[in-house]
Amino acid sequence: MFDRRTLIGSALSGAVASAFIPRIAWAAAPTSKRFVFIIQRGAADGLHIVPPLGDPGYAALRGPMLASLEGARKLDAIFSLHPALARTGQLFGAGQALAVHAQASAYRDRSHFDGQNVLETGGAQAYAEKTGWMNRLIPLLPDADRKALAFAAEVPMALRGPSDVSSYAPSRLPQANDDMVARVSQLYAGDAQLDSLWRNALATRAMAGDMAGDTARNGAETGRSVAALMTPADGARLMMIETLGWDTHSAQAGRLNAQLRGLDQLVGALVDGLGPLWSETLVLVATEFGRTAAVNGTQGTDHGTASAALLLGGALRGGRVLADWPGLAPGMLYEQRDLKPTMATEGLVTGALAQHFGIDPLQLARTLYPAQSSLRPVSI
Repeated sequence: MFDRRTLIGSALSGAVASAFIPRIAWAAAPTSKRFVFIIQRGAADGLHIVPPLGDPGYAALRGPMLASLEGARKLDAIFSLHPALARTGQLFGAGQALAVHAQASAYRDRSHFDGQNVLETGGAQAYAEKTGWMNRLIPLLPDADRKALAFAAEVPMALRGPSDVSSYAPSRLPQANDDMVARVSQLYAGDAQLDSLWRNALATRAMAGDMAGDTARNGAETGRSVAALMTPADGARLMMIETLGWDTHSAQAGRLNAQLRGLDQLVGALVDGLGPLWSETLVLVATEFGRTAAVNGTQGTDHGTASAALLLGGALRGGRVLADWPGLAPGMLYEQRDLKPTMATEGLVTGALAQHFGIDPLQLARTLYPAQSSLRPVSI
């Protein structure tokens, strides 16, 4: 045993943008602070991303995957960081990254759709809440212009609600030439609503640089695109990035290495692109649930419960792992198969955002997670 420690222009999207992975969603809010939520859809394996190599039970459960962790960065006596997260490791060294382990949302089953819904809505159960916690955050930010800009197929659940929010997705199609853009502009010039939407669409696409691709192959492009959307004075203040491909039922070591390398490149490009604004930025990387403690017969892992989250930011008091670690002994596993959850993802989100935006944590908890009256914000 260890010590317990502590995303209106959907009508325009066919002309300007089409769906891409990862999709980018954002809403502008009048504050110097920036917040980015990177969701890992598919249930990312926290036990492989932030492996507890110092736990004596880990090797017995994960023996076939140990070779893939050679060169992992040691974070403390128990935890290390996957070697593919090289730039993220540098942030740990600079005190600008924090890992939070054995955390889970209120969801306790193993459906991706249900788990993602709970993670994004903040409900006590799947589909009980009709709005997302990021949308509920917007009215708590300083009063001023909170206009939404849209360039994508759809808004992720975490950003849906009464506050204006839309999404942007760079196009995979050949870029329209200047003559086509000019003709469409002339076509919309006599329509007050369409002209405004079209001009905003062109401006935002120009800011983003129209990058496209999935995280594993185009992480750096995504990071640069996000940074370009967030650095202008009228740019995004809240951003959500969807990343896919984290459901590693087989051949996990190689697949997760590629996923994490892409994520690491995204983070590095975001840090570089934001420049001085990195000190005003907080990034949360989280997933709907974790994976089984033991490796399955196809060298992968199956749907589990608790996982690890990452917090990154220029002003973060990081360089450590926050965990009420339950251990990996057989008797300590949740339902005899998963890492036991000892920390609420909702408490983590509340505590981190309260500190970042200077909002009373109890007020924030009541607003973001109204269905969870006993929620206790985590001190970051």
